[in-house]
Amino acid sequence: MMSFPNDAMAWATMPVPGATTPDEQRKVFDAMPVAEIATLWRALQRVGLRDKTEGTWACFHYFDLLPHQQPERALDLILEVLNTESEVPVLLQLGDKFTPALMYKHGSALIDRLEREAAGNTQLRWLLGSVLYWTEEEALKARLEAIADVEGWRAAGEAHDKRNPPLDFERLSPQELAKVWIEQSSLPDKGRDQNWMRLQDYERELRADDPERALAAILEVLKLETNPNMLSYLAAGPLEDLITMDTIDLIEAEAATNPQFRSLLGGVWYYSAPEELKVRLDAIIEGKHW
Repeated sequence: MMSFPNDAMAWATMPVPGATTPDEQRKVFDAMPVAEIATLWRALQRVGLRDKTEGTWACFHYFDLLPHQQPERALDLILEVLNTESEVPVLLQLGDKFTPALMYKHGSALIDRLEREAAGNTQLRWLLGSVLYWTEEEALKARLEAIADVEGWRAAGEAHDKRNPPLDFERLSPQELAKVWIEQSSLPDKGRDQNWMRLQDYERELRADDPERALAAILEVLKLETNPNMLSYLAAGPLEDLITMDTIDLIEAEAATNPQFRSLLGGVWYYSAPEELKVRLDAIIEGKHW
């Protein structure tokens, strides 16, 4: 039986369910030298949601699976990125999911090599500070602890998260909140900081305590934003999360007079919703799903 921490680690490091890279594209990636594939990974960290294409999604899914399926190649990529990348926010992305997934799945098999590589590589020791607790194996944890720079990793992460002053979302008008949402949501992952996480928390609070303000902010985003990727995220994220039996009256009232909002509802996934809620959404959308 898996423990709760182990379950949490498995969930946090699992690949995106059902997402794959087309076979022909995967073969091209697999044939690339490590230096080239590392360059591709580095470039991907600089792409925000607004600029995502089918090609960048194919790259993303390849790298999402790489530490699970090809651990030695994944470690080669890590070492190459550490050797060639100087931008700390990009390097921090190695420790966000890629390296934790590698250590959770293959840490015991790689620890001998990691110890050899870390002996003369301060950057690798710094990165291993991100994964010390991504195992419940005490022997592996002890060996990682001997080579990992946990304090250095934490200091870099905290400096990155706090490089911009915290925003006071409660003081923002719906129009201002919409502009902040667009700015934050369009950033590449390397550009996100404490304000991104605080925005997620604030959205949850609004859905629970003030759904009318949450909807008002969504409508303001809809007035400003035209990018298909951003609108898809708006529909499948904030709007989808807002829709419940408690808010459906509000949704229906807005949809009755706002064709643009009605169209946005077509991007909401609600197939697991209660039957009554599905019926009412079906009546609004009239089959015009994206």
